Amino acid sequence: MIELRNEKLSIAIYEKGAELQSLKFDGLEFLWQADAKYWAKHSPVLFPIVGELKGGKYIFEKKEYALPRHGFARDKVFDVQKISETSAIFTLNSDNETLSVYPFQFIFQLKYEIKDDELSCTYIVKNIGDGTMYFSVGGHPAFSVPLNENLEYVDYSLTFDDDVVLNRFLLHGGLTGDSVQALPLVKHELRLDPSLFYTDAIVLKDLKSREVKLHSDKDPHGLLFEFEDFPYFGIWAAKNAPFVCLEPWCGIADNIHHDGQLISKEGINQLAAGVNWERTWRVKLF
Repeated sequence: MIELRNEKLSIAIYEKGAELQSLKFDGLEFLWQADAKYWAKHSPVLFPIVGELKGGKYIFEKKEYALPRHGFARDKVFDVQKISETSAIFTLNSDNETLSVYPFQFIFQLKYEIKDDELSCTYIVKNIGDGTMYFSVGGHPAFSVPLNENLEYVDYSLTFDDDVVLNRFLLHGGLTGDSVQALPLVKHELRLDPSLFYTDAIVLKDLKSREVKLHSDKDPHGLLFEFEDFPYFGIWAAKNAPFVCLEPWCGIADNIHHDGQLISKEGINQLAAGVNWERTWRVKLF
């Protein structure tokens, strides 16, 4: 376990999956603590796919491969370099095991850094192969709700300053479909309610806001989650669970009509040989 801290924040990251395990601000734990009764994870890393593949499989250069939901990175042990008391880099390299299910040579890194009241998480993908690499990557951090044990889940809201409605793409067995449900916002706010997630995650493709605020008018504590340059966004909680996941994605689950070809998968990223790719999300606590 790697720990980083400054005067305001402390975080802990596990080498397996490079998964964030703790996020404390002024001693208050903001991160969901993986109660197996609901969901036994904190903040899994999604790579080299996001979400579900149709039939659990994909085709690349006429060969069929299988990958589990969200890929394999969350189950791999990363090498770690602690750069300072406030930053660390976790590295996963392709090997024979990954090449058997994902035929690309890569270096995949996560850089965690804290500064003042903010945590940043940067994904770095390096194509060390000879051809174009196709991949998706995303975050899945779960935040405790309520943050104050004297409050209820429904006391908290998510605020999207640049949106007045959320267009939710409904999932069918983990795959995106053609039907869209409009979730109107009241003064840009979506009031949290467990029933929002009874039919799986809220999947958003056309969100205008590049940050979302988790807060309650009854609680001085909350967070601002920033996700510039992530074209897709998910919001999820297990059934009746006291947390909410805020998920920035560069990639998305297969559509029910997808032909299985990796290169035509919706949201897939292309990376030329020898090129690096980076995206960063940030969470500011208060």
